[in-house]
Amino acid sequence: TPTSRNPKRATKCCGNWRATRGRRQRDCVSAASAPAAAVRLFYSYAHEDEELRNELERHLKILERKQLIAPWHDRRITAGRDWNSEIDINLRDAELVLLLVSADFMASDYIVGKELTAAMAQHAAGRSAVAWVLLRPLDLQQDDSDVAPFLKLQGLPPDLKPVTSWPQRDEAWVVVARGLRATVAEIRA
Repeated sequence: TPTSRNPKRATKCCGNWRATRGRRQRDCVSAASAPAAAVRLFYSYAHEDEELRNELERHLKILERKQLIAPWHDRRITAGRDWNSEIDINLRDAELVLLLVSADFMASDYIVGKELTAAMAQHAAGRSAVAWVLLRPLDLQQDDSDVAPFLKLQGLPPDLKPVTSWPQRDEAWVVVARGLRATVAEIRA
């Protein structure tokens, strides 16, 4: 069923719900027996942080295998495709935009000017949830929200200790994965 956060998630068909705007279209079955579609997750990150994104992906693989999330990032763009268009489409269709924040993320004019702006507009319109993860140490102050509007949202890990600052990085990823599991459950509710 559609959520109040994401009314585009489904439309009624033959008295039952059918997924829209994605590649998956359900047959008309009883609404009670139809499983909720996986939450489309868009990774927004700097390529300098690709290994950290890969680590997080491994920790979220359980959610993907349970078909709770359908993650996407720009490394999935195949040869010959217009990368700008592919990013726009996948960002627009995302139900959860995950910002992987670092100095390189904030230094990227493309990320801040395009991806972050679009993600926050979608969030404000109720079309997408936005979550952010502090990957590496970065001087962010609450009054920086004019250039980093995600600071108005709760970040992960909850104490905002950068993931790379944890003595056991896997412990940080578990905390992040638990937070994202809760966010996904909210979106699917």
